[in-house]
Amino acid sequence: MARWGFTVDLERCVGCMGCVIACKAENGTPPSIHWMKVVEKEEGEYPYAKRTFTPLRCNHCADAPCARSCPTGAIVKRPDGIVVIDQDVCIGVMACMSACPYYVPYRWDGEDGYYGEEKVPYETVKYAAFKKGTAQKCHFCYHRIDEGRPPACVESCPADALNYGDLEDPESRINELLRQKNHFRPREELGTNPSLFYLTGKGGGKVGGGK
Repeated sequence: MARWGFTVDLERCVGCMGCVIACKAENGTPPSIHWMKVVEKEEGEYPYAKRTFTPLRCNHCADAPCARSCPTGAIVKRPDGIVVIDQDVCIGVMACMSACPYYVPYRWDGEDGYYGEEKVPYETVKYAAFKKGTAQKCHFCYHRIDEGRPPACVESCPADALNYGDLEDPESRINELLRQKNHFRPREELGTNPSLFYLTGKGGGKVGGGK
């Protein structure tokens, strides 16, 4: 069985926000819901100042605190490692929000669209998939994965900063990248075993996917 993982090359990301827009277009998330974000930071001083960009998303942890904390079992980890929320089971207590050390889950309580009270046809159709009062987060575009297609954010990245693949396959693209470049996982010391790796430059290193 595959275990899907995700890489972000911090040297290649140019902050174009293509991944953010693609995620919203693909999944139709309401205005306050951002499954994909890019944090900007300015470093250094003139004339050597520069801006860095860090894409953030759900890490789809192997030992997911959100799933362990959910009192109704609405959050489950699929056999392929993708962590999903069943909105029909979620009751909106948001224990997942408190448990997640990465501040990933959102609660959606309903809202107007991008153009006010009157929604455009796209919003009317897409927002219908969101149940008011439930937790929301990235689901790795599993509907695309199941069809053999890449996540929308990966497909849209013009700089090839985003990649995904099977961590259990030594010959997969993601393991090739992890062998080629130094990398780290967000707050790895917590033992959540994230499936998200940040690439920081050439040098290679031990592949840390784990089981």
